[in-house]
Amino acid sequence: MRILITGIGGFVGGHLAQHLRAAAPGSIIHGTVLFRGQAAPDTSVIYHELDLKDARAVSQLIADVRPDHVYHLAAQASPRRSFAEPWETLENNIRAQLNLIQACLALSPLPRLLIVSSAEIYGPVQPEQLPIDETTPFRPISPYGVSKVAQDMLGLQYYLSHGLPVIRARPFNHFGPGQSEGFVAPDFAIQIARIEAGQQEPIIRVGNLSAQRDFTDVRDVVRAYRLLMEHGAAGEAYNIASGCSYSIQQLLDILLKHSSAVIEVQPDPDRLLPIDVPIIRGDARRLRAVTGWEPTIRFEDTLLDILNDCRARVGGRAVH
Repeated sequence: MRILITGIGGFVGGHLAQHLRAAAPGSIIHGTVLFRGQAAPDTSVIYHELDLKDARAVSQLIADVRPDHVYHLAAQASPRRSFAEPWETLENNIRAQLNLIQACLALSPLPRLLIVSSAEIYGPVQPEQLPIDETTPFRPISPYGVSKVAQDMLGLQYYLSHGLPVIRARPFNHFGPGQSEGFVAPDFAIQIARIEAGQQEPIIRVGNLSAQRDFTDVRDVVRAYRLLMEHGAAGEAYNIASGCSYSIQQLLDILLKHSSAVIEVQPDPDRLLPIDVPIIRGDARRLRAVTGWEPTIRFEDTLLDILNDCRARVGGRAVH
């Protein structure tokens, strides 16, 4: 089995590679990185340095690797950044995927391709519409969300028009150790770690704490990706969600509970988005029906893992 993971140097890509090494030990894993230093050296992975927006380079990569399974993770993944860099987000996410699809069409047999869309495609819904299932209309509220609608629909279109066996995954918020700053849990955790290490004044600056999100540990999410690759129906879309909503206030309170530091919380207008969704909760019954998947890692356990990871980044002491 030859497996290609685009964006293997990213947060999710590293977790997926680790999971696949354990779940499919006989497989040969290839991974793309934008530049060689993006991923920690791993002798079990064959790295390919290229820009996925370069159609010729992508075509050559697919011809050389001839993957059986392709996990397309590479993307500009921050809704916040997409407001500042809308065209960069659209071009990066749409062009890269289109190049990958067209390159895969040249293979025989066609590889199975898992495309990572996002729950951001659904946008705001009314409370009576919760939980969100795969039939919920698209109402993206950021350029990132628009790019993910395009990725999702491109996958469906090439399944319908060319028979490319595409599976569309729609993960809701996922988090875990290794996630970079720019996302809510590591943003809070890194501030706590710096305060504990004496590198920052004892103040955490926050945005909207009332928003509620459906969080799943990244290690559960990548397991869902593998199960969908193995059992998902070509052309189908699948939510990946815990089915529970937690407020950002709850998330922050749990992180603070695991710190002995006395920390003040201050609102920061610069951390507010131009538009925000009050509550998100996903319905993953379709995924469960096909794969039997259930999340296994508790919300609080993930947060402690994130906090300890951030402590390690700043040279602090882990707490168990």
